[in-house]
Amino acid sequence: MARYPNSRGRFQNRNRGPKGLRRNDRIRAAEVRVIGPEGTNLGVMPPRKALELAKKVGLDLIEVSPSARPPVCRILDFGKFLYEESKKQKDTKQASTKLKEVKFRVSIDQHDFETKLRRAEGFLDHGNKVKLTLQFRGRENEHRELGYERVKLAAKELEGVASADSEPRLVGRQVTQILSPLPSGKRVLKFNAPDHELEDHEAPDEPDEDFDEEED
Repeated sequence: MARYPNSRGRFQNRNRGPKGLRRNDRIRAAEVRVIGPEGTNLGVMPPRKALELAKKVGLDLIEVSPSARPPVCRILDFGKFLYEESKKQKDTKQASTKLKEVKFRVSIDQHDFETKLRRAEGFLDHGNKVKLTLQFRGRENEHRELGYERVKLAAKELEGVASADSEPRLVGRQVTQILSPLPSGKRVLKFNAPDHELEDHEAPDEPDEDFDEEED
């Protein structure tokens, strides 16, 4: 098959791509609705005629809505189409809610406790869920009610930006609770400035070096 303007190889070799995505001479419908390179509706026609139009401008015929009646095809550059689809998926993934974990102990001092709350509030204000995790060490296991109280206090301090998914619960030697962010218009920050950003050091908490050590 002869080359055509702006092509990157033979037209028939450009049919390879993600599974289930039909393009060019692999489109099997009797008729398709064709959208041109500029987004113009070119009407309904046999795929062979649509493919000829694509060839004339050195582009591909891509079936973008196979379930439509008739299927919808677009005349596009296939490589650019794949790039844009990949970018959309990446943006969607980044926008999805993530679960961040903030860890602390019963004996944490007030300054460090507020630092943890500031970090949790920052995560929540950026649309993430937060898992509060308090782990008992040694004799702290004998007074687990203090751990529950500490987690409940943390959740209360974050009421301006979050609501609790459930009550704190004990899992092994840890008390955990999941918080979900309030709608952005209802959030009231207590530990962060309104224009705050999550800095590199505000990545999900790393376990403290002695987090899992037992104390006699």
